[in-house]
Amino acid sequence: MRVLVIGSGGREHALVWKIAQSRLVDKIFCAPGNGGIAQQAECVDIKAEDVAGLLDFARKEQIALTIVGPEIPLAKGIVDEFLNYRLPIFGPQKKAAQLEASKVFAKELMFKYNVPTANFKIFDEPEAAKKYITTIKLPCVIKADGLAQGKGVVVANNLAEAHKAIEDMMVHRIFGEAARRVIIEDFLEGQEASILVLTDSRDVLPLASSQDHKRVFDNDQGPNTGGMGAYSPAPLVTPSLHKEIMDKIIYRIIDGLAREGIEYQGVLYAGIMVTKDGPKVLEFNVRFGDPETQVILPRLSCDLLEIMLAVVDKKLNKINLARGIRWDRRACVCVVCASKGYPGEYEKGKEIFGLDEVANLKDVVVFHAGTKRLCFQEGRQANCESRRTKNEERQTTNKEPSAVTYITSGGRVLGVTGLGANLKEAIDITYDAVNKISFSGMHYRRDIGAKALALDTG
Repeated sequence: MRVLVIGSGGREHALVWKIAQSRLVDKIFCAPGNGGIAQQAECVDIKAEDVAGLLDFARKEQIALTIVGPEIPLAKGIVDEFLNYRLPIFGPQKKAAQLEASKVFAKELMFKYNVPTANFKIFDEPEAAKKYITTIKLPCVIKADGLAQGKGVVVANNLAEAHKAIEDMMVHRIFGEAARRVIIEDFLEGQEASILVLTDSRDVLPLASSQDHKRVFDNDQGPNTGGMGAYSPAPLVTPSLHKEIMDKIIYRIIDGLAREGIEYQGVLYAGIMVTKDGPKVLEFNVRFGDPETQVILPRLSCDLLEIMLAVVDKKLNKINLARGIRWDRRACVCVVCASKGYPGEYEKGKEIFGLDEVANLKDVVVFHAGTKRLCFQEGRQANCESRRTKNEERQTTNKEPSAVTYITSGGRVLGVTGLGANLKEAIDITYDAVNKISFSGMHYRRDIGAKALALDTG
């Protein structure tokens, strides 16, 4: 079968990498893809937000299954559009995607259906928000209502920081219309965990637990990013805690959506804070997490594509009844190598060294997030990610393989991922690989997984 993956980050590379292992797949396309994805899929020059262009491509190429990576096309209703043409697609429809696209929608739904989360208030006027800040205990958390690429959340430790966040979001509109409304909520203390499940709106299949690292610097310092690393499993999530999260959060929110007349199909991500009062929801995402996907999928010991088809066909119960999901018992760690300046303005076009050496390491895979792949053929440089014409394919047939160079093209550049018998071994294997890679301005956290070592019994 022919599969289309939408997106261009490390999450999408991990999806393509895993789907390529399926016995069911004949051809993988990725739109728009990146340098690393081009190793395993044919990259197509269509942006992830171009719903009409993607729909046209899927129809022309007779795509049997489309898998949506990022949140923006989901929020724009790409699933609804594909289903109108009876094109199979993995992901929730537009109404369900509000769970991530609008934090106000998510918070109000959680309140209505008794899903534990932080106390909150919603504001659409900056002065009212500033006045409220003076009446509550600090620190507090200020969130833009809409999508802000994972950066629309500020933990304000004092009034000055809170006022600046409100001004930036609501007056200066640094996140555009996403911050037309903001939520101010209580600061939750504890440890975080990421719980992802697959659901066809009837049955639920949990994935392995993981933990993301959002802050850019060691010891959870600095601004929030799209994620600087992750590990799986999360020792914090014991069997009893996992059951509590499923019962009080996952099942309640899926049932709540159903009661609102909204079916949810796809992957549901719950960002959880484990507090002294039990697990509480920090956020919901309606797609695979990044970089959580990069540590979950290497541990998956069965056919991801087969499971996704069961979700789309509303036959997930057959997977559950047959065998469920099998997991590699080893731990997995991902360290993100980022460009100088990230998560602010960052540099691009820096040559990446060491990838060939790391490719030969056992139990290590490098997922590309922000890279371009350059080919050098007979002294000519070309971007070899994009789809080649049939004429170009004929011209390069039987020629010697091109020399390939990778350069940086994004804030998060690489997700270096390693498997180990336990968390400590996985950390060591991963950082050994990181140390073999370099590009100008590269920076990364050196403590991914460290706070979990005391909990790890592997």
